Amino acid sequence: MPKKAIRLAESAVQDLEELRRWYAEQGVPDVGERTLRRILDSIGLLAELPEMGRVVPEFGLSSLRELIRPPFRIVYRREPEAVSIVRVWRSERLLKFPEQESKR
Repeated sequence: MPKKAIRLAESAVQDLEELRRWYAEQGVPDVGERTLRRILDSIGLLAELPEMGRVVPEFGLSSLRELIRPPFRIVYRREPEAVSIVRVWRSERLLKFPEQESKR
């Protein structure tokens, strides 16, 4: 099976930037860099193994999956030619569809 392209949604890019910023604000930017590297390494594996994550329990859609890398969850969508990273969140957060978030 050929490698799939990896795409990062703007929301995932913002999540990663926020993660880096938070660790820097805590005075441990080196921990932030190691954490980001671990997350990016995990994302890189998805190019060859897009099935490795589990189905996101909140939705039950076979195309929406996640890797758990405590304390983070990497949420992604399997597509025919690519893997799209949707979010990189703390693992205790529940996902919501955008219309659910706007009703809060």
